[in-house]
Amino acid sequence: MTTLGSFYPVIATRDVAAARAFYQAHLGFEVTFEADWYVSLRRSDAPQYELALLDHAHPTVPEGYRTPMTGGLLLNFEVDDVDAEHRRLVGEAGLPELLSLRTEAFGQRHFIVGAPDGVLIDVITVVPPGAEYADQYAAGRLPGQPVGWAQVRSARRARRGARPGGRGAGPVFRGVGLGR
Repeated sequence: MTTLGSFYPVIATRDVAAARAFYQAHLGFEVTFEADWYVSLRRSDAPQYELALLDHAHPTVPEGYRTPMTGGLLLNFEVDDVDAEHRRLVGEAGLPELLSLRTEAFGQRHFIVGAPDGVLIDVITVVPPGAEYADQYAAGRLPGQPVGWAQVRSARRARRGARPGGRGAGPVFRGVGLGR
């Protein structure tokens, strides 16, 4: 495979302009390219992250696949202060809260709001996981742990007779911050 230069989701939408307005107003995206059928968005503070919106009926989409998004897509946005974003997006902007603000044992404090086309926006602050999930993170990937934690975890597993790396990598959460 050749070197990957970019990777980003493209949302097939019924209303490109309305979707663009949502992502600009609520999530801080800026337009980098715009046509009536396609919009490319980026954040100036995180230009490596891109999101595109495409008119679902455009001929660039193969015949038989020209259907708009109607759910099933969850976009994760990692932020420094999920509580502040909750106040801003739910309390002030009035976005529909589909999952209330909560702290999960697997290592997130988050909430989910609805976006156009049935897209779910999961706003997350990573927190240290509970003990029942700590061993499921890949070596060196446990949130909130100092360098060297992987060695401590490997030693604990060895004492219990577990195989290093035998339980899977667990969830990895990456995204862009929403703070302004």
